[in-house]
Amino acid sequence: MKKLAISAFLLLLVSIAQSLQAQVTISGIIRDGATKKVLPFVNTGLRKSNDSVLLNGTISGEDGRFTISQVKRGNYVLVVSYLGYTSISKPIVAGTLNQFLDVGNIDLQPNEQQLKEITIAGKQASIASTMDKKTFSIADNVTQAGGSVLDAMKNLPGITTDNGKLLLRGSDKVMVLIDGKQTALTGFGGQSSLENIAASSIEKIEIINNPSAKYDANGHAGIINIIFKKEKKDGFNGKIGIAGGLGAIGIKQENLPGIRPQYQATPKVNPSLSLNYRKNKLNWFFQGDDLYTKTLNKNEFVDRYYDDGTIVKQQTKRNRSTNIATVKTGVDYYLNHQNTFTVSGLFSSEKILDNGDEPFYNADLSKRNRLWQFLEDELKTTATASASWQHTFQQPGRVLNTSFNYTFHREDEKYYFTNILPSYTSLDSFKLLSDEHVADLNVDYVQPLRYGRFETGLKFRRRYIPVNMQFKPGEHTALDVHAGGEANYGETITAAYGNYIFENSKLEVEAGLRVELVNLDYYVNPNHPTYKSDGYSYVQPFPNVRLAYKINDAQKLSFFYNRRVDRPNEVDIRIFPKYDDAEIIKVGNPALRPQFTNTFEMGYKVNWQENFLFVSLYYKNMQATITRISSTVPGSDLIYNIFQNVGKSYNSGVEVMLSKKMNRWFSFNLNLNGYQNIIDSFSVENLYPTPHTFSAAREQIFSGNAKLNLLFKLPKQFEAQLSTIYQAPDLIPQGKIYARFSVDGGIKKTIQSGKGELFANATDIFNTLRTKRTINGNGFHYTSTDYYETQVFRVGYSYKF
Repeated sequence: MKKLAISAFLLLLVSIAQSLQAQVTISGIIRDGATKKVLPFVNTGLRKSNDSVLLNGTISGEDGRFTISQVKRGNYVLVVSYLGYTSISKPIVAGTLNQFLDVGNIDLQPNEQQLKEITIAGKQASIASTMDKKTFSIADNVTQAGGSVLDAMKNLPGITTDNGKLLLRGSDKVMVLIDGKQTALTGFGGQSSLENIAASSIEKIEIINNPSAKYDANGHAGIINIIFKKEKKDGFNGKIGIAGGLGAIGIKQENLPGIRPQYQATPKVNPSLSLNYRKNKLNWFFQGDDLYTKTLNKNEFVDRYYDDGTIVKQQTKRNRSTNIATVKTGVDYYLNHQNTFTVSGLFSSEKILDNGDEPFYNADLSKRNRLWQFLEDELKTTATASASWQHTFQQPGRVLNTSFNYTFHREDEKYYFTNILPSYTSLDSFKLLSDEHVADLNVDYVQPLRYGRFETGLKFRRRYIPVNMQFKPGEHTALDVHAGGEANYGETITAAYGNYIFENSKLEVEAGLRVELVNLDYYVNPNHPTYKSDGYSYVQPFPNVRLAYKINDAQKLSFFYNRRVDRPNEVDIRIFPKYDDAEIIKVGNPALRPQFTNTFEMGYKVNWQENFLFVSLYYKNMQATITRISSTVPGSDLIYNIFQNVGKSYNSGVEVMLSKKMNRWFSFNLNLNGYQNIIDSFSVENLYPTPHTFSAAREQIFSGNAKLNLLFKLPKQFEAQLSTIYQAPDLIPQGKIYARFSVDGGIKKTIQSGKGELFANATDIFNTLRTKRTINGNGFHYTSTDYYETQVFRVGYSYKF
């Protein structure tokens, strides 16, 4: 018994010693005391209760959460400080019973005196610490101020533009979001109208190359998230701005004989207004923009060569007038510390008028074979309504989000053609009406864990698009009058996901799985001469993995894998011929099926002082690749562009980002992206207008782009930027696009005690940007060069109040 007592006593001493040596992890969430929104990058530190020296500290993450590890047992004071807020000191007891101490929510109260006297100048890191996301502020892009969102994205890493679309690492299969949600304004199945959204309404842009399972699986190239401005300060405040400019100062290429003049000195006007009122439990926000432009939207010269020896020289000149008004407004209601409700709406009206001329000549321009003149009158109307509820639990970081979004989008297009041939003139027209209805329901839940968190959620979408095409042919019409009628597109998506995140001092793991059940029905007018009703359905898994190793505080190595899909959009399968060109007809394909992609990527990032280097290697393998095929049918010189699944394709490359601050007044960032595109050989059958087979050999090319941004902080609150973009020759369906090069520049000055700002900029300063392509088809090939408007000069002013 005596030995047993001694042993028990010794064990008790060992247990007490271990308890005293054990360490505690302290965590919590920092919030704004007025709005209950989380605050990122807040300084938190510990000091002994009887001492003023800080012993340990950290900053809160983007979600407001902070964690202080390896704290010895004892009594401490937690000190929380953030510029513009009143600091807090909170007693903390690191006892012997709990290894993990959660201090809950810590609410900082705004310090109005500090807010009035101090101007905070800071810059968020471009690349997130997880290396899965790049974030860029529109305000930093001086060279594109006053333009469209598409203009603003030209200088961003990995992004290039072509024919009004953006490409991410060489692919246009990009899912574009607005405030984290898909809308008809930018497209549900792809992207649209980015050139007609004013950049003045945008706060920042996120590029997500490797989305996790919580995102929709569509878009193999990645996700672009466009975040609208939304003020956060108490009281009434806002921003007003006006920008104007001129484009097409000179003529790059003279017209072919006998057509109407090109647009010159095209005006651009963009007034904008942002308002916000926040008091107690309510926050009201408003963003309004009007973008009016005239543009030489297209000025393409084409030389077409047929196997029978026929040569056609053609020009397509399109003078465009656009006016788009966009309003976004809503209310946040903070019911209590745990429940926030948001109701918002967006309305956009886009009016487009295109006046165009297309002359067709013989090889030496001695004879005009045809003149095709057209007027396109198009009105696009978009209305979106959103309602969301966020519930935060007592446990910090445990959150439930639910949202419902409804979008209505109408395309009302009218085309009028005058088809002038030597022997007759025909007046033709058609009208297309498309109404898109989309309802989304999303539920997302986050559960904090001891070493990370678990995310899960559900999504349901119903999308319905009835389309009606009416042809009104004239005498000797060139239109396919039998191809009109009605078609109804219906899409239902049900998805569920789970995502697990683990982190310790050296290792990060993120693993997720999204499962989607998709059903698509496409009902076609039974009298259509070519196409019949079709559709598809699938249940597919979409896994993602991210592994990261922290080499040290400045270096990290990451590996990514994900599987994604590119679902055909409604316009990709739309059965009605589109006459953008008199002799090149675009037609959809109801038999088109989804394209599936596996992506592997390895990234390395190193930080030093205010600089960083990021290097990424990536590889993509696409199955059932979606591309547009150009072909002819016997007895006709018309070229038909039809979407098809053409088999396998591959994309592999390297991306480098270097950001370097040379001194207090000069810094630069360099982006290099090189990749190899490969499309395997294939053979497909096009059904329109009559069945015919098209075959192509294996194609491959090494391409890429380089972007250099020079940033200058000049005396008297001037800032300047000079941007250079080079795009190497690249592979396109059945051909090649040649190199492109441009230089942009801009300058801005802060005035009125930091509340006002003046800017001036110019795009394509040396007027060098033009787009040249070669296309090879069965029985023909052609070369085209587009001298569209690229040189634009803008000035603008904005004022914060």
